[in-house]
Amino acid sequence: MHCPFARLVTVWILLGCVTVGCHQLDFGPRVAEGEIDIYDDLFSVSASDESHTVAVGYHGAAYWTHDGGATWSKGDTGTKMLLYSVSMADSQNGWAVGQLGTILRTSDGGETWQDQPNLKRDEGAHLFGVHAIDASRAWAVGEWGTRIFTEDGGATWQDRSVLVTLDHPMFVWLSATDQERVREGKKVYEDVGLNDVFCLAPPKRNCWIIGEFGYIFRSEDLGQTWERGEVVGDVFMNPITLPYNVINFDAEAKAELAEFAAQIEDETHLNVLIDVFVSGKELANLGDEEDPYALFDLISARIDETKSVLEEAGILQDRMRMPNKPPWDFEDFVEHDPTFLRRYFDGRVAAEPIIKVAVIQNPYLFTVNFQDESEGFISGLGGVVLRSSDGGKGWRYVTIDLKQALFSVASGASRAVALGEKGLVRLSPDIGKTWKAPEPGDFPTVFTFMRDVHFERGRKVGYIVGQQGMILRSENGGKSWRQILPPGDLGVGRVL
Repeated sequence: MHCPFARLVTVWILLGCVTVGCHQLDFGPRVAEGEIDIYDDLFSVSASDESHTVAVGYHGAAYWTHDGGATWSKGDTGTKMLLYSVSMADSQNGWAVGQLGTILRTSDGGETWQDQPNLKRDEGAHLFGVHAIDASRAWAVGEWGTRIFTEDGGATWQDRSVLVTLDHPMFVWLSATDQERVREGKKVYEDVGLNDVFCLAPPKRNCWIIGEFGYIFRSEDLGQTWERGEVVGDVFMNPITLPYNVINFDAEAKAELAEFAAQIEDETHLNVLIDVFVSGKELANLGDEEDPYALFDLISARIDETKSVLEEAGILQDRMRMPNKPPWDFEDFVEHDPTFLRRYFDGRVAAEPIIKVAVIQNPYLFTVNFQDESEGFISGLGGVVLRSSDGGKGWRYVTIDLKQALFSVASGASRAVALGEKGLVRLSPDIGKTWKAPEPGDFPTVFTFMRDVHFERGRKVGYIVGQQGMILRSENGGKSWRQILPPGDLGVGRVL
C-alpha cells in the first residue's frame, strides 16, 4: 500500500508550500455561514461567465461570486480537506476535487456542495485536477495515474487510470506481489501523478491531461481514447557504434558525447536515456538463455562506459536513465513468465552494436490550457512553458527569463498569462511565442505565490487566485489586472 500523505508531500511541496505545511492547523469553528473571516490560500478558480466565478483552496474553502467579483461569499463544502481544483460547467453546475479522493459537486454556483463517494476515496488517492465538460460529464485526475470519468453528474465514476501491463517498462521494478497481480489481470496503477485535465467546450471533443515526468495525453473523443503527446527537443546525437565485443569508446565517440552533454548541462529538467543494443553475432555467441551473464556483462560494461564519459562532461548520475539494463534477477521472472528472457533479448538486438544516447523530456508539469483545437500551453517547474500548435501532438519549450515554478497558464483575448511562485508573472501578446513582465501599472505588487489563472469562455474576463485569499481580475483579456480580494495590500514585494 502506498502512503497518501507521502505522495501529497512529494507532489505539492513543489508548489511553494501551498499545503498544510504553511499553516498552523486550526479545525475549530468558523463564523457565520457565507462570511469570509479568514482569507484562505486559494489553489484553483473557474469562471463560467463574466458574472459567475468559484475559487477553492485550503481547509475546504470555496469562494463564490454572482456579480462579477464585486462581492464574495464562502460556500458550504462540508469538508476540511484541501481542495486543489474546481471546474464549472455553467453558472450553476460544477465540481471540486482534492485531498484523499474528495469530490464535491455544486448545483447552485458554489453556494452549497454535495460530497460524491468514489473509488479513489476508497483507495486514498489525492485528486489534483478536474474539468467539467458539461453538467453531466467530467474528468478528474490525480496521483497513481488516476483518470476517472463521470457521465451521470458524478453519481458514478468510471476508472480509466494508467495501468502497468506486462510489456510496461515499469513492470520489472514492481514488487513480486504486484507483478503477480499484473499477470493475473488485476489493476496495478502506474506510479505517476497526473496534475491537470482540460477539455474544449462542447461540441468540440478535444481533451488533454498532463503530469509529472513530462506525461502528456491527448484525446479527440472526450477522453474515450488517449494517446501520448511528445515534447520535442533540439538536442540530438547519432548512435555510437562499436566493433564486436568492444566496450571502450574511441576519442571521436567521447568528443561527441561531451558535446551532447554540454548542450544540456544547465537544462536540469532534461535527463539522458542510455540504451545499449548488441549485434546478432554477439547475441548468438553470448546470449545463452540458460546462462545469459556474458551478454549481461557486455551490456552493463557499455552502459558504465557511457555513464563515465557523461559524468566527466558534467552530467550527474541522477539524470541518467537506463530502462533496459540487464535483468540480473531474470530467474524470478522466468518462473512465472517463461518467455521473459527471450523478449528481453529480442529487444536488445540490432544490425550492429550501438549505444543510443538521447534526451528524455520529463519536466514536472502543472497545468494545461488550449484556446482552440490547435494552440495550447503547459506550465511547469523551473520556469518551463511548453507550447503546441498541432493540438498537443508535439510540444516545444518556450524560454522565459526566470527558472521559478510556473503553476498555471491560460490564454485571454489579448494576452496569454503564466504565473507562479513569489509573484512571478509573465504575459505574452503573440500566442506564447514570447513572454515579458507586465507593463508598469498593469499588475499589482505581489510577492506571494499565485496558483491559478482562468478566463471565462469569451476570454475577456479572467481571474487569478493565490496565497492568503488573493483574487485578481482582468476585464480586458489579460492585459491588465486589479486586486479585488483581500482588502488591503497583498504584502511587501514586487512583481517578478
